[in-house]
Amino acid sequence: MMRRVLQALAPVLFLPHGGGPLPVLGDRGHEEMVSFLKEIVTKLGEPSAILVISAHWEEEQATITSNSQPGIIYDYYGFPAAAYEIQYAAPGHPGLANEIYTLLTANGIPARLDEQRGFDHGMFIPLKLMFPQAQIPCVQLSLLNNLNPRMHIALGKAIAALRSRNILIVGSGMSFHNLKAFFSNTIDSSKANEAFDSWLIETCTYPEIQPEVREQRLIEWEKAPFARFCHPREEHLLPLHVCYGIASADTPIARTVFNGKIMGKKVTSLLWQ
Repeated sequence: MMRRVLQALAPVLFLPHGGGPLPVLGDRGHEEMVSFLKEIVTKLGEPSAILVISAHWEEEQATITSNSQPGIIYDYYGFPAAAYEIQYAAPGHPGLANEIYTLLTANGIPARLDEQRGFDHGMFIPLKLMFPQAQIPCVQLSLLNNLNPRMHIALGKAIAALRSRNILIVGSGMSFHNLKAFFSNTIDSSKANEAFDSWLIETCTYPEIQPEVREQRLIEWEKAPFARFCHPREEHLLPLHVCYGIASADTPIARTVFNGKIMGKKVTSLLWQ
């Protein structure tokens, strides 16, 4: 009797990318995050390609970078000159971009390829720390500018087949993203920060939660404690919804791989593996 060999699925990682270029400029408020990103690669294996869903790219329809040599987009302002000299010369992957396009459209999700767009800092900042040699081909997938959580889960489900291809999938955002709280000395955000963080970890990692309940909680994330305080606008949370959609059929329960401080705020990273 022949024994079926199960194919390993590539990991899906929701990670924080921090404040603009600060993680690679030596900012002390990012030290825990930098250490985490450098260490997590040992748990991810050696991917043949990387797909990044960044909080810093929104389009009317799902859009994929398809340039073989994408440039860098310095989509931040007010930082030292060194912030605008950061390079990350990873190659693109037009073949993978076309495959993502095909998967999306086959699942009824309108999509397009973008041969002009480069990599934004939601992609090149964490990957510069994780894979500094920039040797692995990379592709970015946009968020939808309607910011609909259900549609972002569906976006992930449509491309779940990529996990069988040794493609590391990274949702790059932040589990806490209230900029006023980050830069204010007068706003006490600790209660809200910790309450929402606990809800997020419970929702994504507790095996007692039934799959349909887990998904509905993510769709109705605004009902979570202090949700709108922690995310006045949800673009930094939605990469997590895409990650969940990708992983939900095979490994719906994530594990917490980082729960530390970034600029004094508790931030979580989740891994589906």
